[in-house]
Amino acid sequence: MSITITIVIIAITCITSFMAFNNRKLMDDLIFYPPAITNQNQWYRFVTCGLIHADIAHLFFNMFALYAFGRLTESAFTQIFYEKGKLIYILLYITSLFACLLPTYFKHKDDYYYRSLGASGAVSAIVFATMLMYPTQGIGLIFIPIYIPGFIFGPIYLIISSVLAKRGSSGINHSAHFWGAVYGVAFLIITSYLLSDYRPIESFVSQVTAYFQSF
Repeated sequence: MSITITIVIIAITCITSFMAFNNRKLMDDLIFYPPAITNQNQWYRFVTCGLIHADIAHLFFNMFALYAFGRLTESAFTQIFYEKGKLIYILLYITSLFACLLPTYFKHKDDYYYRSLGASGAVSAIVFATMLMYPTQGIGLIFIPIYIPGFIFGPIYLIISSVLAKRGSSGINHSAHFWGAVYGVAFLIITSYLLSDYRPIESFVSQVTAYFQSF
């Protein structure tokens, strides 16, 4: 197995998460804590919170999704952006950690009881960038052998995330999932039009149209 950027991100995240499981101070230093950003300018927390997770199950699901979709997206980026592909892939992942949490920050910037952690927002960005490029590829849930096309799965995911974010009672930052997904799509569209000949919207429409014509 070749060492890809996706593998490196997974390795760093797993190592840091396991270290934080047994080190409360490290967890507190890296976690997304809005008042620390507001009062102490600890902006690094937007990124470092993506390196830690609540438990092994949380870490597993995020890294499994990143491995499944990240390799495909990383490879596609090298075909779209050529020598800049890997750099743009890294930028997508890192900036999505920041972007997905901005709404959360503005909502909780003075909330001393609020904390958030995990790479879910960035993983959502990668997943939705993949679905924009390959909208008819089947998407399913772990251990459930039912797959639906990405262009159908995506809207359902966004609706559910939006509803759960508004309820805000689950202890999970669904807002980060929603905005990470939106950011992943926006990032790919903007960078593609500025830095390549690839046209993601046209490609998306063409593939979805062909999908329906195949019936």
